[in-house]
Amino acid sequence: MNAWSEAETIDFRGPLDVTSAATALLDSENVVIGWSEAAEELFGYTPREILGRRVDTLMVGRSAHEHALIELLDRSVGPTCRNEARIARHRDGHPVEVATTICSLAGEDGPPQIMVAVPLEPLRSWEAHQAMLRGLSTQSPIGLGIYDTELRLTWANAKYRSEIDRKFSEYAGKRVDELYNEGEVLTEGYPRALEDVMRGVIESGEPVFGLLYQARPPVDPEHEHVWSCAYYQLRDPDGHVLGVCEDALDITDRYRAQQRLALTVRAGVRIGTTLDMVTTAREIAEVVIPAFADSVTVDLVEGVLEGEEPRPQGESPSLVRVVERVGSPYAGADGEDAPARGPFHVDYEPGSPQQAALSTRKAVIVDRESETEPREQNGMHSTLAVPLRARGTTMGLVTFQRHESSAPFDQDEMSLANELATRTALSIDNARRYTRERAAALTLQRNLLPRGLPEQSAVDVAHRYLPADIGLGVGGDWFDVIALSGTRVGLVVGDVVGHGVNAAATMGRLRTTVRALARLDLSPDELLSRMDDLVLQGVEEQEAGAGPGADEGLGVACLYAVYDPVSRVCTAARAGHPPAAVVDPEGRFTLLEIPPGPPLGVGGLPFESMEISLPEGSLLALFTGGLVQDRDRDMDTGVEKLKDVLSDRQSTLEQLCDRALAELQPNGPATDDAALLLARTHELGADQVTGWELEAEPSAVSRARSLALDQLGEWGLEELSFTTELVVSELVTNAIRHASGPVYLRLIRDRSLHCEVSDKGHTSPNLRHSATDDEGGRGLFIVAQIVQRWGTRYTASGKTIWTEQALP
Repeated sequence: MNAWSEAETIDFRGPLDVTSAATALLDSENVVIGWSEAAEELFGYTPREILGRRVDTLMVGRSAHEHALIELLDRSVGPTCRNEARIARHRDGHPVEVATTICSLAGEDGPPQIMVAVPLEPLRSWEAHQAMLRGLSTQSPIGLGIYDTELRLTWANAKYRSEIDRKFSEYAGKRVDELYNEGEVLTEGYPRALEDVMRGVIESGEPVFGLLYQARPPVDPEHEHVWSCAYYQLRDPDGHVLGVCEDALDITDRYRAQQRLALTVRAGVRIGTTLDMVTTAREIAEVVIPAFADSVTVDLVEGVLEGEEPRPQGESPSLVRVVERVGSPYAGADGEDAPARGPFHVDYEPGSPQQAALSTRKAVIVDRESETEPREQNGMHSTLAVPLRARGTTMGLVTFQRHESSAPFDQDEMSLANELATRTALSIDNARRYTRERAAALTLQRNLLPRGLPEQSAVDVAHRYLPADIGLGVGGDWFDVIALSGTRVGLVVGDVVGHGVNAAATMGRLRTTVRALARLDLSPDELLSRMDDLVLQGVEEQEAGAGPGADEGLGVACLYAVYDPVSRVCTAARAGHPPAAVVDPEGRFTLLEIPPGPPLGVGGLPFESMEISLPEGSLLALFTGGLVQDRDRDMDTGVEKLKDVLSDRQSTLEQLCDRALAELQPNGPATDDAALLLARTHELGADQVTGWELEAEPSAVSRARSLALDQLGEWGLEELSFTTELVVSELVTNAIRHASGPVYLRLIRDRSLHCEVSDKGHTSPNLRHSATDDEGGRGLFIVAQIVQRWGTRYTASGKTIWTEQALP
């Protein structure tokens, strides 16, 4: 093996070696006078048959390969020989194509002569074999090295030697790890050092193929190179292990191209997985460290995080640092974050690569090694700053940096960085737009849904709202609690067809309409009839050319219920909506048989109300269809689950709401919005409500004042005597003067003092400014100035004028 160390090529025995070729001894007349066993085997003649005959009798013509073979044979024998390519006839008659060499044994043209003959086909194979060996030794792009059993280099071809860039005698006998500085195996599943890999091949005999090895070769010590290597045992004919052979092909360019492609593919999968800008910025850092850069920072233009539009081009943007991730050549795939801190403002000096990138709106590479200034203190020597631009607008800036041990960025890598930055910028811009739209939608939702439920004593309430569009946070379902006169309360749930912002806007319009109509103290069936008319009017007034579904108010479902804590009566009506449910104080669940009405906007069909008396402490549940049914569950199954939850009398309303969502919507609403409103009823005691029936005559006014003042004394509300006396006098006087039948006066002490006067008339009093010469008309104006609220509600038998005064 050591003999190979100084050989430029490997010598093998040629095809004309007399120990293996057919030989014949000829005299001066070319008569055969000697015949070998190999000749007998090649031509078929025994010595007895051929001796004494001219050798020309065997040859019948010249081979077509004569000229090519003569040149080959001339390189194999001396000048006293002549070479020919002939066609001989075998003893059995078939032709044999042979190459012959006839050499004089006694000098030029002197007898005797020896003829050596071999078949042409083995000769061609031998020449191809020799050519292959010469090519591998001198021309092959694959580096070949042979190591002995001690893993010392004993032979290398020209390509291998060119990578070492020294005379072979200077590195012969060295180990592989001594030839390449700080190299390591990149292929997973193998030891990091080549020496360990080669020792494993010698010990096991198992070859290794496709092994990737990275190192800095002596010929190019400033850059990392990657080789694709193969290793296999070398054995002698007796099976003794002689060493290991190494095949190494430099695939640095291809490897880098594959790495860039893999990085691009990884970026396509990893960047932009969410609509969160900071997460997207972190994702590009996770993708590029350590495969592309050792350090990454991402800065966004101020305001982008809040969803605002970046500043117009030409202005120097104020930047906010959102990601600062530092790695190293030995870091994990994701590197590690700098010390955690929130977004903070950053300023770059004039002339910095970041400022250059922002001003030119193009990527900028700065290699500190090419400048006179010292390297950065963090050891980074190559900086690549790329603006984050999307749709012609700069969103921010990403800065890639490399450590001293890494190669500087090049133009190909700048193109890759531009691609990564563009992908990131588009994702950030999508997230910015989403943030802006979501903020607008949430603002809309907050303004449309109840911000805070009114203070009232009729019911305790809890509610939950779960839109189908969880990401946007808005939908078309709604609920409401409306304080009405006489301590009554209105409870509403509704369901708009569709989802998202359009449905939410329609919901807000309808919710406002319901609240306005509820303030008129309409009965539930009358309120739904008015709503139906308004929706139909909206459809008729929609823009010409709009489709039949342009108004999302068409087909809205709604349930409206009014609970009176004085009478404990609940009145409810529904329009295309699931009925409400009641759980009595004993825990019995009942689905109210509210007469079904058509969805709003259908028109032509009446709405009917139902009344039910509820014991104090009853639980009233109003819910939209999205809570109790979906694709995989019908409404009856959902109502049964709701029944199991609400029958628990020990839990609070908030706990019941949470359990209802956990049982009925464990993964959130998949297809529809969901709303739930729970109300536990109360009753106003007899000590809080009192009333009197008065005759419709002028003397009743004085009696009404006296009764009211006496009751205020019992309640300890003497401070309200003057204003209450004035209110009672005016309201009772108007009832006697403008209506017929008996007059009913009622006082209610709750969170405020309620004063109500009912009569049989249906004409509502009007508040107006009286002229200086008018004899009346000023009383109701004065009443309106001294009370908190006042109004009129109508009943089947007449009307009620009511006022509310704040308690002292």
